Amino acid sequence: MRPSSNLLRVLAVLLGSAALSASAADLRLYSSFSEVRGDVSATSRTFTLTLPQDVWQNMIPGTLGLDGLSFTSAVQAQQDTWLKSLEGQRVTLRENGKRSPVTLIRAADLLIRDAAGEYRTVSYAQLSFPSPPPLGAQLPSQSILFRLKAAGKGVVSYLTRGLSWTPRYTLQVTSGTADRAALRALADIRNATTQAYRVSSTELFAGEVKIESDGVSQTIPPLSGYLPLPAVPIAGAAMSSPVPLDTINGLYRYGLNTAYVLQPRSTLTLPFLTPKLSSFLRYATLDSSFSPLDSQGVLDRSYRLKADQNLPGGIVTVREAGRIVGQASMPDTARNREIRLTLGRDPDLSYTRHAETLGTTPNNGGTYRVTYVFTSNKDRAFPVEVREQIDGRKVLLDGLKAQNQVIVKRRIEVAAHGTARVSFTVIINNDD
Repeated sequence: MRPSSNLLRVLAVLLGSAALSASAADLRLYSSFSEVRGDVSATSRTFTLTLPQDVWQNMIPGTLGLDGLSFTSAVQAQQDTWLKSLEGQRVTLRENGKRSPVTLIRAADLLIRDAAGEYRTVSYAQLSFPSPPPLGAQLPSQSILFRLKAAGKGVVSYLTRGLSWTPRYTLQVTSGTADRAALRALADIRNATTQAYRVSSTELFAGEVKIESDGVSQTIPPLSGYLPLPAVPIAGAAMSSPVPLDTINGLYRYGLNTAYVLQPRSTLTLPFLTPKLSSFLRYATLDSSFSPLDSQGVLDRSYRLKADQNLPGGIVTVREAGRIVGQASMPDTARNREIRLTLGRDPDLSYTRHAETLGTTPNNGGTYRVTYVFTSNKDRAFPVEVREQIDGRKVLLDGLKAQNQVIVKRRIEVAAHGTARVSFTVIINNDD
């Protein structure tokens, strides 16, 4: 049977007795790869699936599958290029402003025989053809011959690096007597291939998903470098936004039911989440490790917030007064869990740290009194948080139970143009 003219282009060239249903092309997108699924109908016990070379090269090895149709064998082979089908035929050579008929002898290196009977190689751009060449006319395609136990309907699927998605967030901060903030997100769906995808439904997954290929765990880098371009909705339908679906074993899932065409080498950007923030705090932080030596420096600008829904990990752009003040990476975060964003140095908040040695023990142990003094040049009171990690065989903080690692956390508010002080005593024992 002849394939439908509305087939998903990436699986479009089907030989033998199989065809894809135009309404059964689904994408399941992850952060660095995707699963492409398309319905097939076989009217005999064999059919051949032909994939463009671009699709084959982006496919994760060992992931092509056929569900719903039992097969006894599947044989993959590289097919000839479209240009090779013209070997021995007349084509037109454009050279020095003239057009002349020549014979294409060999497609691999574009060897031709001219009217004088002489052989030479030319460039592809010099040739004209009696019919329009397909995209990738010089590239081979890959075919997979399935021998089935019986005719019927099934689903062809594979994993590809050529498609992916990422969320990106904007945190708008409004300063005042009480700081306020609003968080919104966009979803970027990327097509890094030269194929157009006709899609009926889309699922977006957030979370860590490891891919094994040939027994080796693969870390697939995210795609980048594509500008947001509009997708083409099918039959003029308006694009909808992805909506939250149920969580699958720790993976956040979102659905997009709009049918659309994802253009080659493009990015489809859609409005995504607009969570409500149950809490928000703008503050300054200092993260350090214990040292018996004194130190000084400035603190970092940080934000702490909680949202009322699950948030897939992504880059957060922070704006204050409409201006960008920094970006930070946010991990996958369950609803009502604290998110901490740190943007960089805040020269208006400085500190000095003094470590007084009260006593020492062998193996670099001892008793220490640590004091932080924070100084603010800000026009308003500002919260500060200091975290200091202390390691040792036995560590006692302010006389509490010994542990092999302690993280000291102290929070304090520094008055406008004022100072604040925090202290703690630590005993480090590295003896056996």
